[in-house]
Amino acid sequence: MPQPLTVIPVSAPVQDQPFDLIATLERSLEALISLADGDVVAISSKYASIAGNRIIDLADVQPTREAQELAERYKTDAAMAQLVIDEADHIFGGIELGFLLTTKGGVLSPNAGLDRSNIPSGKAVLLPEAPYALAETIRQALQKRYDCRIGVILTDSWLMPGRYGTTGVAIAMAGFQPIKDERGKRDLFGNPMAVTQVGVADSLAVCAQVVMGERDEATPFAVVRGADIELTDAPLSADVVSIPWRHCIYIESLTLGMIPVDAAAGAIS
Repeated sequence: MPQPLTVIPVSAPVQDQPFDLIATLERSLEALISLADGDVVAISSKYASIAGNRIIDLADVQPTREAQELAERYKTDAAMAQLVIDEADHIFGGIELGFLLTTKGGVLSPNAGLDRSNIPSGKAVLLPEAPYALAETIRQALQKRYDCRIGVILTDSWLMPGRYGTTGVAIAMAGFQPIKDERGKRDLFGNPMAVTQVGVADSLAVCAQVVMGERDEATPFAVVRGADIELTDAPLSADVVSIPWRHCIYIESLTLGMIPVDAAAGAIS
């Protein structure tokens, strides 16, 4: 029987300069809740980036010719285009609203996760450097402080393909298995599950994002309690959660798997 899930928002001071993330997190938790075995602590990746001095002054960026061409084509700022080139693992293309579709650390995202919100004007925040190592460092510190076994997620928001609105995504995680493999198990009617793997970390990131907010809530942390997670001390990486492109219905279908625009209706029915 599934158990109830509780998501507790944890506020913290607004920051726009580097700071001690773990000390701030511990102070914020102490004012509200004591961690217990099985809890999952969600941390805003942007808050973590600011702590780690991943802040860029756009005036200091020198755009290359490639960046200038991307900026002109997709109606974006040339400095932002240069940062995307520098940060993205791959750039697929873009739209004329100032966004480039990229992959970064195994996550399909606009502009390689770069963000200009909730930071002073004229600056941008990059995603955390070595996010999986950071999640593990935070986990170890909290487990020592509270004498318990927990999970940690660095969360961000992303766009669901074909839908309005942002939702949560796990940029990195530590301490629990991020994927629950249901393949080979039986459904309600005894049918074998063929492809289903549950994105546990991303699902918990969505839960956390609901209470953490996107605007001026000043709630960069959340504690998810009661989740059915499998705790682990094994090191995690993007390879654990990232699907090969040839198996990704979005990437494969919109690149190599595209139906030709002049294909006859009978050919696709």
